[in-house]
Amino acid sequence: MKRFLEVTGFLLIVFGVCGVIRELSDGWFKLMGLTRFLTENVWFMEGREIFVNIVIAALGLVLLIVSDRVRK
Repeated sequence: MKRFLEVTGFLLIVFGVCGVIRELSDGWFKLMGLTRFLTENVWFMEGREIFVNIVIAALGLVLLIVSDRVRK
């Protein structure tokens, strides 16, 4: 369980940061544009792409913190 939380948290941080960079660079940074599918296809997230990607990265950070507190 701990390993799953660590890997998931790390991936969410990477996806969130890549999404923020992609949005700030006006789509130039297309690497790991996985969050683009979420932000473009969910109607209430349209126009809030940077905020959504920051929330994704913050969620990943929370999962990493939680994984440190979980016993093996």
